[in-house]
Amino acid sequence: MSTAASNDDIVMLPDLIDQLSEAPVPPAIPWIPQTWGWSLLAVVIVALLALWGIRRYLRWRADAYRRAALIELDQRLDDEGAIALAEILRRTALSAYPRERVAGLTGQRWWRFLDASLGDRRPPHFDGPLGQELSTAPYRATPTDGTTPPSAELVALSRRWIRRHRRDIPQESAS
Repeated sequence: MSTAASNDDIVMLPDLIDQLSEAPVPPAIPWIPQTWGWSLLAVVIVALLALWGIRRYLRWRADAYRRAALIELDQRLDDEGAIALAEILRRTALSAYPRERVAGLTGQRWWRFLDASLGDRRPPHFDGPLGQELSTAPYRATPTDGTTPPSAELVALSRRWIRRHRRDIPQESAS
């Protein structure tokens, strides 16, 4: 037997290739889940995303007074100084808490309320020199324009309070 291919074998190859059939195309994979578990999981995920979105929207709307206070602070601080700062803090507190709880607070009780509602133990605090400045600065006038600019530390603490104060402080912390 010879190992070389004969002419008859070479002629047969094109005939075999012509006899091959096309490979079958697999069916398309559906995008719809085939089991109820995946459908249930999709419904739960969509519901959780919708609840998360609604909650974020409601929180954004509830915090509108914070955004308005920060904008007003930026606009009025240069012109009116400490008077604007004290007024904006008071109005922000009245927007967040019941009037009977906030309106009558003055002096050290007011500073302690601001510190308690901030809930942040990091210094600085309103109860101390910054609270003194907050209470007395609106009544001190400079000879040039009649306004007293608050210290940068007091402005930073006030911004932090407007952004982060909590609405759920206990009643006895406010007094």
